[in-house]
Amino acid sequence: MNETNVANSMNLTFSARSENEAFARITVAAFISQLDPTMEELNDLKTVVSEAVTNAIIHGYDSDPLKFVKIEASIEKETIHLVISDEGNGIEDLELARQPLYTSKPELERSGMGFTIMENFMDHFEVTSESGRGTRIAMTKRIESKKALFN
Repeated sequence: MNETNVANSMNLTFSARSENEAFARITVAAFISQLDPTMEELNDLKTVVSEAVTNAIIHGYDSDPLKFVKIEASIEKETIHLVISDEGNGIEDLELARQPLYTSKPELERSGMGFTIMENFMDHFEVTSESGRGTRIAMTKRIESKKALFN
């Protein structure tokens, strides 16, 4: 089998603490840096990781540090695949939750734009959730390598 056809992957599991959001964002950014993304692509990916992880911590687990958020990332050719999941509260009304400006925690001054941002920054975005069982966000983005731009 040709080594370049095998996906490179990583798995990361961490405590559902708000201070770990930056750790998750930086870890995923370091992993995808091998694709030599543009600054815009890198910032988009860091933003979607931040949004998904923050949603898992705040909404999925009600900021319970004894729970865990999981990130699975893989690279196939020039495409990054991300899955960010929790085993928390789940989302009762997924259609409502995906509406721009909707938030189930207005007391925390949340913008309600997380799903909209993720969907707009990625090539593919899919969220599945089951009340009481957790949420899974799967996303992909093709990276236009800067190396290819100069060759």
